[in-house]
Amino acid sequence: MLVACWSPKGGCGTTVVTAALGVLLAAGSPSGALVADLCGDVPTALGIDDHPDGPGLAQWLTAAPDVGGDALARLERSVAPGLSLLPWHGPAAEVVSAARAEALAEALAADPRPVVADCGVVTGDRPEPGPTLASAAGLSLLVLRPCYLALRRALAAPLRPSGVVLVNEPGRALGRADVEALLEVPVRAEIDLDPAIARAVDAGLLAGRLPKVLERALRAAA
Repeated sequence: MLVACWSPKGGCGTTVVTAALGVLLAAGSPSGALVADLCGDVPTALGIDDHPDGPGLAQWLTAAPDVGGDALARLERSVAPGLSLLPWHGPAAEVVSAARAEALAEALAADPRPVVADCGVVTGDRPEPGPTLASAAGLSLLVLRPCYLALRRALAAPLRPSGVVLVNEPGRALGRADVEALLEVPVRAEIDLDPAIARAVDAGLLAGRLPKVLERALRAAA
C-alpha cells in the first residue's frame, strides 16, 4: 500500500503527518513500514540525525535508467523499530524525467510494506516526482489547513485526493463541512493544533512516542 501525503502550499503540516503515519503503520504491520522523503525534512521531524553525504532519492531519481528499483533498498535507513526511511539527501532535482518518477512510484507501490511518501507541495508547475506518486498512490491524502488560500490552491491542484487530513486552527471561519463541500472528498482525519505535537517534534520524540492526540486523529486515515 502506497500512501501519499501532499499539500497545496507550504506550512500545512505534511511532513509531520507523513512521519507520524509512518510510525503508526510500522507499529501495526508485521512487516514494518517505509517512509519515502521527497522533501528532505522527515529526518528532522522524526528527531534523527541526517547523513547528507550519502546517496538518497535525489540521486536515484536522476540516475541512469539502468539503476533499478532494487537499488532503493540500499538507500534505506532504519530509524525506529519496524520503520525504515528512504532519505532525500540532495537539493531539489531540477530535471526528473516522467519515466523515472513513474519507476519510483511503481517500486514503492510494489513494496510489501506499507509505504508513506512525503510528496511536499503539489502545484503541477513542472515535472516532479511528488505529483506522480500522489497520482499513483492507493491513498492520496491532502494535508490542509482550513484557510481560504489553501483551499483555493487545493481546488487548482492538478490532481484530486482520496481524502483530506484537516489540521484545525482556532478562529478559522471554515471547517470540515466547508472543506468536504468544496473539494468533494471526505475528511479522513482531523488534527487539532496541540502544544504536545510541537513539543514532541521539537524534542525529537516523534519516532519513539507519538502524542496521543496525533495517534488518535491519524488512526482513521491509516
